[in-house]
Amino acid sequence: MKKVVQWGLPISIITFTVLHFVTYFNGNEFLLDLLSISGMGILLFAVILYTPPKIKMPFGLFIAGLLIITFSDSHLMEGLMDGFREMRNMIGLLVTVPMISWVLREEPFLEAIMGFGHRFLNTSRKFYFGMISFTQIIAYFLLFGSISMMYQFVDMILKDESGEAWEHFKGTALLRGFSLSVMWVVSIPSFAYVVESMGASLGVSIIQGMFVSIAGIMVALLFSKFEEKSYGVDLTAGLKTEIEELLSHTADKKQMNRIVLEFMILFVSLFGSIFILSSFVEIELLILIPLVVMVWILTYYVSKRRLNKLFDLAKKYVQKDMAHQSYQLCVMLGAGILIFALSHTEFASLIVDGIYSLQEVLPFLNVLYFLPFMVIILGFFGLGPLTVMVLVAGILESIYLPYPPELIVLAVTLGSSISILLSPMIMPIIMLSGENGLSGFKNGIGFNWKFGVVIYLMVMGYVQVRVYMGW
Repeated sequence: MKKVVQWGLPISIITFTVLHFVTYFNGNEFLLDLLSISGMGILLFAVILYTPPKIKMPFGLFIAGLLIITFSDSHLMEGLMDGFREMRNMIGLLVTVPMISWVLREEPFLEAIMGFGHRFLNTSRKFYFGMISFTQIIAYFLLFGSISMMYQFVDMILKDESGEAWEHFKGTALLRGFSLSVMWVVSIPSFAYVVESMGASLGVSIIQGMFVSIAGIMVALLFSKFEEKSYGVDLTAGLKTEIEELLSHTADKKQMNRIVLEFMILFVSLFGSIFILSSFVEIELLILIPLVVMVWILTYYVSKRRLNKLFDLAKKYVQKDMAHQSYQLCVMLGAGILIFALSHTEFASLIVDGIYSLQEVLPFLNVLYFLPFMVIILGFFGLGPLTVMVLVAGILESIYLPYPPELIVLAVTLGSSISILLSPMIMPIIMLSGENGLSGFKNGIGFNWKFGVVIYLMVMGYVQVRVYMGW
């Protein structure tokens, strides 16, 4: 029985993913029903394998949606079949995006970049800038896994430096970097989903998010300067010693330059392909991204003549790693059932009425002020950025808001960014705490609440100026 469940889960995931892409281009009724049944299989096998207490959130979302469908006018079986397909785009994305990390681990890219750019990283402020910027680039490939990878890499460089001042220096740079990435990195599922849901321009959303990220980096550098002074530690002196020792073991420069160039080509080819194709191809963004990712990965391994390695990685992913994805996939399935159920009730109307009532009490404030707080509050209840984005965007889709969709995207992703910075209940801070041994509260609220306030005021100031000017 255990073997049936262990194999049933990855088979259900693969079936769902393949049928998702097939039925997007060929909406056959039988295949759509099979898609829903495979979604049920994912949830069923995950519940049997992990038991309900270990997957409380997705199971709770599913039960809540099931109860709403039961007591509404919807037909139960039809509601379930449609509900399991509600978040199909996100499941296809979540299954394929982790494969990007296979390419990143093929060469010592981080070490080569460090050796190549060491002259630009020889003070604490420059190194902080490098960490916060490069975390966002690595997030393009590894999502929140970039926090662990970057921490381990930086810790390897600064292996002889310890104490709270150094942990603050490393931890805040990585967490602030990743939190800024969710406002512009297209491979991060929460960003891609809200852009698609709001019907926003991908190009405008990325560019405005990138400018906010640049401004956020400048603010973070100012914060780091004063925070270093408050600790009374000369980080630059220790940093120079560690970098000199690292460079003494660096391999030949020709190979290093080749690896750096290869990384730049990989980044531009992935980012550029998605950006350019989204402008010219009439395919939904959440379908386009995984298709581009799969072609990009295949092209890399074919060009390197490492197809056997690709086969081994794919085999390992199906046999071991895919089951680890099941929790997030079940969250999406449960959220899909709940969103579908809520769409057949008066819930959206109640939200709209509540917003308008609040604006009557506070006429000088508009709804864009409050959208980030919806995401932040849910984040403190343990709901990750993607889950929150799915729920919030699912509600906002059915509400008319008289603002450019790109501003709504920015307001919602701002909430996601601040939630990542502060909430000790979600994965980015949990992962960081696992690496540096500090509490989630200290890594989050303790180190970052002032930065979070400044980022909110800065971004909301930009949003409100655009609303006031009618841009």
